[in-house]
Amino acid sequence: MSSTADTADSGSVAGAGQEAEGDSEPPQPPAVPQCQEPERREDEEVKVEEESPPAAKQPRLEAVDAALACDSLPPVEPGEGNDGHSDHSLQVQDTGEEQASVQTCELGEGVGEEEEERVGEEEWPQNGQQTPTMMEGREEEEEEEEKENEDGIQGSDLSPQEGHNLGLDLSRTPQMLTGAWAEYSGSPENYLRGCKWAPDGSCILSNSADNVLRVYNLPAELYSQDWDLLAEMSPVLRMAEGDTIYDYCWYPKMSSLDPDTCFIASSSRDNPVHIWDAFYGDLRATFRPYNHLDELTAAHSLCFSPDGSQLYCGFDKMVRVFYTDRPGRDCEERPTTVKKQGQTGIISCMAFSPAQSLYACGSYSRSVGLYSCQDGTLLALLPPRHRGGLTHLCFSQDGNRLYTGGRKDPEILCWDLRDPGRILFSLNRSVVTNQRIYFELDPTGRYLLSGNTEGVVSVWDTSAAPSGCEAVLQPQLQFQAHADCTNGISLHPYMPLLASSSGQRQFCGPGDSGGDSDSDSDSDAVMSPRQGRHDNALAIWWAGPFGSANQGGQDEQLAVSAD
Repeated sequence: MSSTADTADSGSVAGAGQEAEGDSEPPQPPAVPQCQEPERREDEEVKVEEESPPAAKQPRLEAVDAALACDSLPPVEPGEGNDGHSDHSLQVQDTGEEQASVQTCELGEGVGEEEEERVGEEEWPQNGQQTPTMMEGREEEEEEEEKENEDGIQGSDLSPQEGHNLGLDLSRTPQMLTGAWAEYSGSPENYLRGCKWAPDGSCILSNSADNVLRVYNLPAELYSQDWDLLAEMSPVLRMAEGDTIYDYCWYPKMSSLDPDTCFIASSSRDNPVHIWDAFYGDLRATFRPYNHLDELTAAHSLCFSPDGSQLYCGFDKMVRVFYTDRPGRDCEERPTTVKKQGQTGIISCMAFSPAQSLYACGSYSRSVGLYSCQDGTLLALLPPRHRGGLTHLCFSQDGNRLYTGGRKDPEILCWDLRDPGRILFSLNRSVVTNQRIYFELDPTGRYLLSGNTEGVVSVWDTSAAPSGCEAVLQPQLQFQAHADCTNGISLHPYMPLLASSSGQRQFCGPGDSGGDSDSDSDSDAVMSPRQGRHDNALAIWWAGPFGSANQGGQDEQLAVSAD
């Protein structure tokens, strides 16, 4: 694995051990057996014999191997006992010792009878596994229970995309569990700029103003009985960019069972697109986009195709498509403006439809374009209804709706893609700066969550949308998550966990940052002294059903809300 951009260019993103660019193969979905460790390459075997793994890669629990071998674990709710632990660490330790290839997941002795009876009712798939395996003697009972399920969903067909968030409860205020503060408390200017869960849910990625991407493992203490043992999280990996980070994203087929799929794409000012190894923290490869003057230019937005074979990069009036198995400068150029017709401005955000073969691009010119995945043909250009440049967008699960949000814009608009140009309803939030404020739909597509510049997180039930055209949908829940701007929101792919990040650039003088520039580096407004409060933090929230015994986390959350 290369640590420099030059040597990384000749390697494959999905296979760091490959030597020639022509010999690279496209990244494939993880094909590791459920109860078996991933195979190691020959060069990795030599490296493991010569040197020990980094300290950040050491498992924190002795039962890590048994936990990774288990197909499924029963859900743990606050206040309920469960002595079984599971480590969702992104890193898989190679000890060199012979381990059992197949293990049966059994419940720990500390599991009570009530917990054991609930196993068939509610499960969370682990690390991309699709078929939960029950303990012997309960398979027939599970099938009967699932057949009687009111929703008609069979447990054997559940996947992290279909059976996710089985315990998600957004009808009440989430409970704060833990977070990270020390990493960002050294300077008031080191505010966070978003957070994103890994596709397999094993860890979370954060971006901050010090231009460092940090990876945090999912705390293993979440599976213990006493949640009071949850301590502040510490990053296991730090990946430093050279300048302001414009955008970053996970490889969509990422699985911690297959190190070759663990990587992150990031783009920063005056730098090429970097591919970071999320298993060791090294620079794995680079994609080098050049403009018409043959000058290196930085991408303002990044998005992997759903199958992970392509990386889409947004530029001024241009989208460049790189193939993930071919690092370097070769790419496909897809102009968004042809003969002064089309979508103008810098492409600031992109998203792929989960139901159709198309993708959406938002620009700082306040417009939204829909394009064909095959050749980039413009299918529809939505009118510029936002007050500021677009900073984030996402599709509904059925692909019929598109949600868009802009900077210095108090509205999130819901577009009806069956009738392009029509707005179904809007969601109001407070956004008074140029900062990118993320929002996210839960995997079922029912709830939409977003923070605002006052630190409040709002939850809207989109299924209760008013029938009137462009009506305003009121939030069903609001809670004070941070004392400062809540800019990042991310839901765990299959557990009732919510991550939020906070902070913004602040100065002691009145005024503003001066209009809508086309640079994301100027994405924060100048704050007045009365607004000068610092809360740079990453927080993890429990958004599932509450137990009656665990009140410590609730008291902590109330204290944060009071601040």
